[in-house]
Amino acid sequence: MESVREAGGGVTGTVLMRFVWTHGGRNVFLSGSFNRWSELIPMSPVEGCPNVFQAIYDITPGNHQYKFCVDGEWRHDELQPHSTTEYGIVNIVQFNMEANFNPEMIPGSSMELDNEAFTRLVSVSDGILTGGVPSISEADLQVSRHRISVFLTTHTAYELLPQSGKVVALDVDLPVKQAFHILFEQGISMAPLWDFSRGQFVGMLSALDFILILRELGNNGSNLTEEELDTHTISAWKEGKAYLERQIDGHVWPLPRHLIHAGPYDNLKEVALRILQYKVATVPVIHSSSEDSSFPQLLHLASLSGILKCICRYFRHCSGTLPILQLPIGAIPVGSWVPSIGEPSGCPLVMLRPSASLSSALNLLIQAQVSSIPLVDENDSLVDIYCRSDITALAKDKIYTHINLNEMTINQALQLGQDAYSSHELRSQRCQMCLRSDTLHKVMERLANPGVRRLVIVEAGSKRVEGIVTLSDIFRFLLG
Repeated sequence: MESVREAGGGVTGTVLMRFVWTHGGRNVFLSGSFNRWSELIPMSPVEGCPNVFQAIYDITPGNHQYKFCVDGEWRHDELQPHSTTEYGIVNIVQFNMEANFNPEMIPGSSMELDNEAFTRLVSVSDGILTGGVPSISEADLQVSRHRISVFLTTHTAYELLPQSGKVVALDVDLPVKQAFHILFEQGISMAPLWDFSRGQFVGMLSALDFILILRELGNNGSNLTEEELDTHTISAWKEGKAYLERQIDGHVWPLPRHLIHAGPYDNLKEVALRILQYKVATVPVIHSSSEDSSFPQLLHLASLSGILKCICRYFRHCSGTLPILQLPIGAIPVGSWVPSIGEPSGCPLVMLRPSASLSSALNLLIQAQVSSIPLVDENDSLVDIYCRSDITALAKDKIYTHINLNEMTINQALQLGQDAYSSHELRSQRCQMCLRSDTLHKVMERLANPGVRRLVIVEAGSKRVEGIVTLSDIFRFLLG
């Protein structure tokens, strides 16, 4: 049972109280009527007792109600005095300021609750108290965004360049079939395209192209056959793809495509906004010393991950200057979430079972315009994740030539590519998780790691999927 006792003298008219939670957890917070439910007070683990957390707080005389936020979930301690209110069950404590003070917890006390403040902190869904999260002022939010913006505008894409490395580019006259074998062998999911006749980089070939080609091959009315892949060039595929994309409502709309790229001296904010605006994963960093942009040099492929790494490195030892970094990820409007009961779904989260067909996964990736799909069991607990880049594993041993997309399951497709994961990408990096109570700072540090492009937000213990947050989500929030 939690003990609440005098811990020493506090501010005039107050007493320091010790609150204790004895039921474990990873991140435990306290809030109550004594702070007008305006913030979550962090509770510290007790040394030698891993399941026990405590917090000391100044309490004024009177009746108080409080609750614990454990790993993002509002809970009360059934072993301590508690009372049922219109907002759920809360623990209670009462004391009077007297010469011989002895705090007393009154079971079943009927006390007034600051309804307005409490409603701001928590909400009721299906009779369960949920969603309690700390908040941040608009001023602190704008200060944080301004400081990040200043950093990004004063640093350039040149700082993203590694000390050593290689960038793979493909000639547009290369057969599509050979191109995807190269992507697989090099362990990459995209590459810039070089047009020798024009002497410039003209586009990108990505895993999405391979997905579209496999769907086209599976289409009975397709003009593209497997045999033609041996001679069908990247250039021919890109022209055909552009024609299909321009056909809207039976009309052919002229939508010129050009390579989205950056120069080494473009500032990082410009690069990040370019990636977000055009919804691309990377932008080539290209440098040309001539005025007519001839003889371009491909220096690097800039990504949001690299830019985020720069942000984390710069603010690592002064994170206190960015108040938003201490907010739990569940407290800010980022990512896609599974809607709670009675809540409208904003940006819906798409999920599939591992037994679903590979065809359904590929269709969903295209239709929902997402780069990954969490795979869950019958309890909606996370099992794995299927990403666009996983499709390149089917280039191994020409697997794609003897499979049926409608008959092969997602799980089977992942099994076929498991050797690719071990050689090119750690399996753990593909399926990174976090809790809704994890701070924005912690989430950013994880997303800044190479190969990590998104985090699946799960419920502690059950691994039930609650949402997903991507690099794009983080940058949209940071840049406002």
